[in-house]
Amino acid sequence: GGTTMAAVRDVEIDPDGTFKYILVRLQRPGGEEQRDIVRGTKAAEFHNHIFEKVNPEMEKLGYECKCLGGGKIDHNSKDKKIRVFGLSTGYGKADHSVTVEILKKVYTDYEITWSDDKK
Repeated sequence: GGTTMAAVRDVEIDPDGTFKYILVRLQRPGGEEQRDIVRGTKAAEFHNHIFEKVNPEMEKLGYECKCLGGGKIDHNSKDKKIRVFGLSTGYGKADHSVTVEILKKVYTDYEITWSDDKK
């Protein structure tokens, strides 16, 4: 019955470059269980494009999704660095410190930083 939350990956971002990202909260309808995930891709021209892709995927798995905000990620896989910055016009600024903690779970050997800079 249903996929466990653990089956949903914490992070799905492009392997390199600078791109938009969103922080999404997953919740079981009526349940206490909730979890935040990070999604980002160069393919998305706007932050809502990412959400429009994630939302139906997660609904199929039985989760309600809420976008907690967005920003940009600069992913340098060669130097193993990720920088989180900027904001989403539509969703507002994600709490980048939360995003960094989630990224650290996956990119354990990276230097990951954030700022409120626009670029």
